[in-house]
Amino acid sequence: MFQEIDSLYKKLKSLRPLSPANLRRLSEDFMIEYTYDTNAIEGNTLTLDETSIVIKEGVTIAQKPLKDHLEAIGHRDAYLYMEELVKSKTPISERTVKEIHALVLMDSPGERGVYRSLPVRVGSFHPCQPYLVPARMEQLVADYCGGMQSLHAIERAALFHLRFETIHPFVDGNGRTGRLLLNFDLMQEGYPPINIKFSDRERYYECFKHYHENNGDAAMMVELVAKYAEQELERYISITEESELIRERAAEELESQEEVREFEPEL
Repeated sequence: MFQEIDSLYKKLKSLRPLSPANLRRLSEDFMIEYTYDTNAIEGNTLTLDETSIVIKEGVTIAQKPLKDHLEAIGHRDAYLYMEELVKSKTPISERTVKEIHALVLMDSPGERGVYRSLPVRVGSFHPCQPYLVPARMEQLVADYCGGMQSLHAIERAALFHLRFETIHPFVDGNGRTGRLLLNFDLMQEGYPPINIKFSDRERYYECFKHYHENNGDAAMMVELVAKYAEQELERYISITEESELIRERAAEELESQEEVREFEPEL
């Protein structure tokens, strides 16, 4: 399953890196679309254009709930914080999970970064009782830092996401936080972040249903994450190659101009 992804990953690693300016622009464009999709999955009503305006300009959209605006800003801040954690090579821990969640849930001050104390239900699925959450999260992080490190990065990220959402450690914000953590893992391994589209939400939900009904079989989620990772690798390779081509053409043009100047007769 991972042969094509591994090939694309190696190819991307072999290319010259994009300039810091291009990387910032790519990150901002991705973050806006990612914020729109991940929030829309959870019921946020802002459109992609509205999400962009809220994030870039801080403008509130008439007729839209304040909660929707705060969710967009909170997710932006959480994503940017996650990028900093990746740059500093900070590992996933219960502390980083709670810090990311605290930024995501900026509209609910009393619940930010706090494990739930109430039972919850996700559709027909009942996550563990609240008194079990701390121990389950401790075990998840321990497994992630231990045996799960032997898994392929795609498989590990998908499995961690499934287990995190199955625990459902917070009252609210689990989906958004979990998808950020999925990317946290991928980005630490040098993969581009992925964006599970709002339009793909039914397939995404089916991955959890399959996992719960088939003794923890993560195959469907692994396949979904792999599909998105492959698309992002191909996109980054295309952009990087195009950027390299532009650099080469610019260098050739500059060299040509210098040759012309060199042979111009003096007046």
